Amino acid sequence: MSSHTAADPAAPALRVRDLCKIYDNGVEALKGVSLDVGAGDFHALLGPNGAGKSTLIGIVSSLVNKSGGTVEVFGVDIDADRSAAMRLIGLVPQEFNFNMFEKPLDICVNYAGFYGIPREQALARAEEVLKDAHLWDKADKMSRTLSGGMKRRLMIARAMMTRPRLLILDEPTAGVDIEIRRGMWKTLKDINAGGTAIILTTHYLEEAESLCRNLAIIDHGTIVERGPMKSLLAKLDVEGFLFDVEGEVPAVLPQIEGATLLATDAHTLDLDMPRAMDLNRVFAAFDAAGIRVRSMRTKSNRLEELFVRMTAREGAQA
Repeated sequence: MSSHTAADPAAPALRVRDLCKIYDNGVEALKGVSLDVGAGDFHALLGPNGAGKSTLIGIVSSLVNKSGGTVEVFGVDIDADRSAAMRLIGLVPQEFNFNMFEKPLDICVNYAGFYGIPREQALARAEEVLKDAHLWDKADKMSRTLSGGMKRRLMIARAMMTRPRLLILDEPTAGVDIEIRRGMWKTLKDINAGGTAIILTTHYLEEAESLCRNLAIIDHGTIVERGPMKSLLAKLDVEGFLFDVEGEVPAVLPQIEGATLLATDAHTLDLDMPRAMDLNRVFAAFDAAGIRVRSMRTKSNRLEELFVRMTAREGAQA
């Protein structure tokens, strides 16, 4: 066998076919999952706890043995040449798994050493990834002194040391506050813009909607929905808007047939309406009631609605 199988630049970043996993206790965690993630894609993997997300990621990153099916990373089969496939992947697990008594610079350089990257090259690369993660000023501080958000960014920086073509993130923003989370979103968008494909598992649905172009929803070991984020959201027949109004909202709101209009506070109106409805009808009703709209924005709960709907289907059919 050749020392390493070459990655196919035209192949998808990840190609999973009929993936099954049955644990020793008889639990069937994956029931024939098939999934493609394109090169350069930003792909969300959503699902409730115990749905099979972590098992799927564990198999792709060679931490869990599969019971059946195939996995290819840029055309490299993980059974045929595991080490070549793993060199294409960077993994950011949910738990912190670095030595808290090491410095970020050493953590990155030592990680690169496992992959045979020479020390001089690793030092230059560590500076680059730590600067990208806004951690260069902490490069020589003890890792345990970093904040939770910084530790998360260090995990991402470490994974980027091998210049992976596919970055897999398992709940990367779990337990960090919204401000830190948004900072991490920017980091991930920059990595993706540089050409790295990203797979993200998350509980935060607004995170998936903000970052990802495509998604797959997994429930009870089966993919229940997949496709482009935009077209999946378009399947929802209800659209939500928030309107900021000039002055105060009137005591009696206009009735708009087929739509639900509520005041969330003295200056904000919340509207749910069928997607097919013309917004001009809404503005005409506002006009007649003397309501002047200063600004409007879309509500971002549509993905949540889709998620609930997709995973509730089985229950409804049972």
